[in-house]
Amino acid sequence: MTEKILILDYGSQYTQLIARAVREANVYCEIIPFHKPFTYEPGLKGIILSGSPFSVNENLAPDTDVAAITEKVPVLGICYGAQLTAKKFGGLVAKSDKREYGRALLRLKKEDALFRDVSPESQVWMSHSDSIKMLPEGFDLLADTESIPVAAFRKAGQDSNPLYGVQFHPEVYHSKEGKKIIQNFLVHTCGCSRDWTPAHFITDTVDALRRQIGDRKVIMALSGGVDSTVAATLIHRAIGDRLFGIFVDNGVLRKNEFQSVLDTYATLGLNVKGIDAKERFYTKLAGKTEPEEKRKIIGSLFIDVFQEKAKKIEGIGLLGQGTIYPDVIESVSVHGPSVTIKSHHNVGGLPEHLHLELVEPLRSLFKDEVRKVGRELGIPADMIDRHPFPGPGLAIRILGEVTEEKVQLLQQADHLYIQALKDNNLYATVWQAGTILLPVKSVGVMGDERTYEYTVALRAVTSVDGMTADWAHLPYDFLAAVSNEIINNVRGINRVVYDISSKPPATIEWE
Repeated sequence: MTEKILILDYGSQYTQLIARAVREANVYCEIIPFHKPFTYEPGLKGIILSGSPFSVNENLAPDTDVAAITEKVPVLGICYGAQLTAKKFGGLVAKSDKREYGRALLRLKKEDALFRDVSPESQVWMSHSDSIKMLPEGFDLLADTESIPVAAFRKAGQDSNPLYGVQFHPEVYHSKEGKKIIQNFLVHTCGCSRDWTPAHFITDTVDALRRQIGDRKVIMALSGGVDSTVAATLIHRAIGDRLFGIFVDNGVLRKNEFQSVLDTYATLGLNVKGIDAKERFYTKLAGKTEPEEKRKIIGSLFIDVFQEKAKKIEGIGLLGQGTIYPDVIESVSVHGPSVTIKSHHNVGGLPEHLHLELVEPLRSLFKDEVRKVGRELGIPADMIDRHPFPGPGLAIRILGEVTEEKVQLLQQADHLYIQALKDNNLYATVWQAGTILLPVKSVGVMGDERTYEYTVALRAVTSVDGMTADWAHLPYDFLAAVSNEIINNVRGINRVVYDISSKPPATIEWE
């Protein structure tokens, strides 16, 4: 039986960070909207109430019966969760004299297991406009700051499970000992054994897949990316060659990628069929220059190719997908009961076309956890640690019309760039890197000849999740060497530029 922590989400921008902190402590957790009903399963060890952009004093503020939950399991309220707790038990929550946002010094006032091994004065991160002005009767003050009288509290007495509230955000990086506080809640308050590891996940997931799939067959579109590869490997562990993988060469993959990915799949023992459909994609893309039109053409034709091959396999009952937890979280509305999976998570609409039941073994994992599971499964590091790559491939890194000639130019330039990053131990320092072929020709000089050839832009960014990104400050000497390498070895390119735009306002990809 897997131990579990539930996080009730009130719409905070930091809710996923709470989940990450819990998972990093080797405790399984799930995020659910605050209004979603749940059951007190035997493995449920505790509940965390998240922050929120709302004020507890608004008419339509999110509400939860905190007392009822505390009768069943320990509770930790964070920011809004703490204010809601205080208000529900009769305390006073009101507008702060000044909005407290940023670093603050937490001052411990009373010893408690929640702050075991935490410094008497510890930096924390505040983000709130309301404050708890007065604690309810029967609650103990555990900490304050210079600006607010109540920074942490606990319900006194032994008549129910422990109930804590903290006004700050222990889950964010700037709370220096925040993760220790969360671990204290998990271990000393909830009694979690911290045994949720990649190996544990693999064993549980393979067993669950066998139960779900039974003796049926699964078909899956593979991309060579981390998520689909790890998902396929788990499914293969469960059912062997009853997993039928399809890997389509759409003509806009990276240099030599089609064969190298197939070779890796063969090494892993996966039953994967490679489909060379380059010419079909080039024909459909001819004359198309609008980014969205190119995306739709590639997505639609991929479905056609996939369906053609799927129909030749008898007895397919399920569709495997590499959906991961952020996809699931983003699909769930905090403000209503609707649950809608965003279209791009469904591999271009495949479930709707094929009417197949989904198999999604990674839907409870964050990206970094997927990589840990992949390493535990023995998937090669060059596949597990590879940078994200867009679904439409190089088609959206070729500005304007996509032709086979342009694809080959970009493949060569991009290969030299990525290989140079690896050779200079820079590949792991950036989140994503790629080369963009611009629809611009310029005059150059090579030897005694004048040239009129294409320009490429090099892109490299640092990021955590791709939502925001900064341009990577690669060494000048490295950029100079890469520029020379591309210009000297790729006939048709005579100019190289480096993109120093951050996201926002720019995007990581150019199209």
